[in-house]
Amino acid sequence: MDIEQLSHLPAKKHRELQRVTQVLFEEFEDALKTKVSEKNKRGRIVKVILFGSYARGNWVEDHTGGYLSDYDLLVVVNYDNFGENYEAWERAGERLLQELTITRNIATPVNFIVHTYVDVNSQLARGLPFFVDIARDGIPLYDAPGYPLASPKMLSPQEARDEAKKHFDHWFPSATYCMRQAEYALRDQQPKHGAFQLHQAAERLYHCVLLVIALYSPKSHKLTFLRSQAERLAPSLISVWPRDTKFARRCFSRLDRAYVDARYSPAYEITDEELAWLTERIKLLQEAVAKLCADKLDVAS
Repeated sequence: MDIEQLSHLPAKKHRELQRVTQVLFEEFEDALKTKVSEKNKRGRIVKVILFGSYARGNWVEDHTGGYLSDYDLLVVVNYDNFGENYEAWERAGERLLQELTITRNIATPVNFIVHTYVDVNSQLARGLPFFVDIARDGIPLYDAPGYPLASPKMLSPQEARDEAKKHFDHWFPSATYCMRQAEYALRDQQPKHGAFQLHQAAERLYHCVLLVIALYSPKSHKLTFLRSQAERLAPSLISVWPRDTKFARRCFSRLDRAYVDARYSPAYEITDEELAWLTERIKLLQEAVAKLCADKLDVAS
């Protein structure tokens, strides 16, 4: 860990980031013990890069309003087998949540994405802004020798706009359709169907704004994660989801859980009041995303 590059962070944050990196390596290496092929035994984490607000130095800790910036990390591995679907990463995510909420070894939420070394360099060669920004502003917490990042290409404004417009044309209408489906379900007194469709509307809106702004969105259904990534790029979205009351936090938690639980768990419950509040907030999210995307596409044209 390069302490000099982290000099803008308090010592407590240094310790937290060391702990987060330790957990990632422990879970990776524990899963590696079960591998039998020689190639799999050579699996490695080659980089852990801090990016986002804690790398830039403009993180937020609003304990009154409830908004806290997350640690955003890019984990780079050497083989496809150890990418985002590798079993270690789900366990690492669960353990980091326990470190935050139970053992209290860390006080800052953690988000991490996993890509292979080849993929990261491919994205840099394509000029995807998300990876270009990480290469420029990110701080390595771990950096194995022999794995240099490629020199990034810069997309032309027209290339960037064309790709962003393609993403908008796919994701925004899809989100709008899910919103209509949610309203149909709620009118038919099908709260679980309604909750699932509200989740899908929110998920698609976050993918939409991330892809339009950065030409990248993580392959995730977790709204907490997607919300954090979108708010990192567009802080104006923070106000869509109040965090200062138990009711607001409970509503978002139930929306986040709806992707799995509203479909599969008989124990999943959500009230009419919660559904009405979530519908209102997702309509605000829809309006905010439409404006952000329109502004981005106009600027890029």
